[in-house]
Amino acid sequence: MDYGKYLYSLQKKTKIKKTGELKTIRLSFNISSHDLEIRAKQAEKFLKKGDKVRVEMRLRGREKALADFAKGKIKQFLEVLEGVVPVKIERELKKESRGLTMILSKS
Repeated sequence: MDYGKYLYSLQKKTKIKKTGELKTIRLSFNISSHDLEIRAKQAEKFLKKGDKVRVEMRLRGREKALADFAKGKIKQFLEVLEGVVPVKIERELKKESRGLTMILSKS
C-alpha cells in the first residue's frame, strides 16, 4: 500500500463529521393552521435528525406594516412545534429587510 493512501485513509477516519445543517422552513403571511401543522412536522423531522431550523417569513409590500400579525403567526408555529418536540431558540425573532427570521435547535 502506498504511504500517501495510508495517510489519506487515516485522515478520513479521524475527520469529524459536520453536525447539524441549517434547514429553512418558510412560512407565508396568510398561512392556514393545517399548513402550519405540516410545516411543524417537517421542522420536527429536521430537529430530530440534529439539524438547526431557520423559520423564515417573507413580508411583501403592505405586509411589512402588519409585522405584529406576522409575529403572531410565528408564535403560533412555535406553539404547534413545542407540542411535538422541545425546542431551544438559538436566535430570537429578528426583523430583516425582507421579513422575519429566527433559528431553532433541539433542546
